[in-house]
Amino acid sequence: MSGEAQVPRKRLFAYALPGIVLAIPTLPVAIYLPALYGTELGMAAAGLALLLARTADVLTDPLVGVLSDTWRAKWGRRKPWIAAGALLGGLALIQLFQPPPDVTFTYLTVWSLLLYVGWTMISVPYSAWGAEMSADTHQRTRITSAREGAMLVGILLAGVLPAVVTGFGLTERDALRIASVLAVVIGAPLILWMLIVVPDPLPQLAGPAAQRVPPWTRRRLIEEGKVLAANAPFRTLIIAWFINGIANGIPAALFLLYLEHRLEAGPAARSALIVMYFLCAILMMPAWVALSRRYGRHRVWCWAMIATCAAFIWVPLLGPGDIVLFGVVCAVTGFGLGADLALPPALQADVVDLDVERSGRNRAGLLFSLWGMASKFALAAAVGITFPVLGFFGFEARGPSPQGIVVLAVVYSLVPVGLKLFAIAVMWNFPEHTAKRDPTSHPACNE
Repeated sequence: MSGEAQVPRKRLFAYALPGIVLAIPTLPVAIYLPALYGTELGMAAAGLALLLARTADVLTDPLVGVLSDTWRAKWGRRKPWIAAGALLGGLALIQLFQPPPDVTFTYLTVWSLLLYVGWTMISVPYSAWGAEMSADTHQRTRITSAREGAMLVGILLAGVLPAVVTGFGLTERDALRIASVLAVVIGAPLILWMLIVVPDPLPQLAGPAAQRVPPWTRRRLIEEGKVLAANAPFRTLIIAWFINGIANGIPAALFLLYLEHRLEAGPAARSALIVMYFLCAILMMPAWVALSRRYGRHRVWCWAMIATCAAFIWVPLLGPGDIVLFGVVCAVTGFGLGADLALPPALQADVVDLDVERSGRNRAGLLFSLWGMASKFALAAAVGITFPVLGFFGFEARGPSPQGIVVLAVVYSLVPVGLKLFAIAVMWNFPEHTAKRDPTSHPACNE
């Protein structure tokens, strides 16, 4: 699977650039939306509404994955879902970031649920589609790094936007409105361009395996479940993906608390460190791609996690005012983030090939939905584990004790280090190039 022609740049850009606008709402939804509705409805009511929406969001992942695998429209399997998800998600985003004066619990629950469903309808087929654009392992790394790099650019824009808007005398709520409008206005033509330029051919799978039984029957569910359970690379990769997701989720959940209480960093320093972190991830992505071509993606991913551990292990020794030293940590861990985003999705595409060999069907949507569920559960687990632990040791965000601050620093850094070391052990001997299918049988080659 290494002799396929390079994906044309026009097609690569058309596929990757929508990632910018798809990522723009990420930070506002995660950080500002709870505060906005917490002020209007109360923290308990807003938290319950968002929890209900998130729970339903996790459940829709495999449904959208299976439906996008079995959909048979004239213009492709993935495109109809992305188009419908963009319309639904865009409308919900506008409604959420521009609420009426008399906003209610039902309003937040319904529109946040529709936003998450719309996002799932885009993200699951979008990821699966990227895996189907090429059968070549190196091209897949190039595709995923371009997509994830574009998303990091979107996150950077979202992080800078509130500072720019407030600099002109507007409020953070105004920044939310502007972010929602920008995402829709810029995203509409970019997504349309992708739908027109990037081919979405139906898979050409021959043989009796492709004609066994219709979907949704008990026999087929059992049959496909057995094939998936027997896919050892899938099991290995999703375990490492989940553990590393928790390791990344813990620092994300505690980042602002650590900066405020341990380093005593001000708002300007916090913004600069966030920008540095994501910028380093973008800058390092091409290097990770180049290294992976020579040494293997799983091994290079392990090296990146080792570098992150080597930087993070010193964090408990930092104290008030050590902003520059922590900036070095942010730079190194940002480099590692680039590998986390670029390399595992390319490995996932190879695992899909092995599943195709054994099941006789292209189930990329289903498999990518399972990886998406693992990511969401990992983020939930990161918060669900760290906050009770901090509370158990007496950490209070409003007035933490010196002991509580030490516990915060340890949980923020050393727990992720331990988790990443476990993920490295799981992935170190991962068998790359497990699928032996002829690249000419790949959907992307049947245009």
